[in-house]
Amino acid sequence: MVRGKIEMKKIENATSRQVTFSKRRNGLLKKAYELSVLCDAQISLIIFSQRGRLYEFSSSDMQKTIERYRKYTKDHETSNHDSQIYLQELKQEASLMITKIDHLEFHKRKLLGQEIAFCSLEELQEIDSQLQKSLGKVRERKAQLFKEQVEKLKAKEKQLLEENVKLHRKNVIEPWRGSIDQQQEKYKVIDLNLEVETDLFIGLPNRNC
Repeated sequence: MVRGKIEMKKIENATSRQVTFSKRRNGLLKKAYELSVLCDAQISLIIFSQRGRLYEFSSSDMQKTIERYRKYTKDHETSNHDSQIYLQELKQEASLMITKIDHLEFHKRKLLGQEIAFCSLEELQEIDSQLQKSLGKVRERKAQLFKEQVEKLKAKEKQLLEENVKLHRKNVIEPWRGSIDQQQEKYKVIDLNLEVETDLFIGLPNRNC
């Protein structure tokens, strides 16, 4: 027999409702017990009937389980509350940053000479003072860069002068050495071509000669 699908709604017949409650209550208590044994889970089950009768099951002390549940829900609520406070702080910080950015953008447009038609004399003097300070910093930075560039050029000039001196010395000394070597080589060739006659004798030289 195929079990028919039961529509999920209140059973109007009181007798049928009571029978269904008893059967399903016992099945629920059995399932809770099996789950606690098989999975070593801490389970507490509380059932109140329509007439107010209490049915309960707990795999451990019911009171300890309830205290644990209360502590968990309290911590969870505290965590949610802290998260909400943190989100509110982030929203406030974001709003302040947006306001600050808008103010900086407006001030930037003033420094660029825009939207100054409605500025007072004090505001214009303040803008002029800020521009003068900025201009002074720009000139100071420009002078520093020029100074660094001049120092680099002087160092490069010194290096080139030293290299020029080395090249000059090399061009003066090397040809002179080359001419001496060539002359010596020339003398060697002449000596080889000469015919020299010598008298070879053994003994003391003749004093009368």
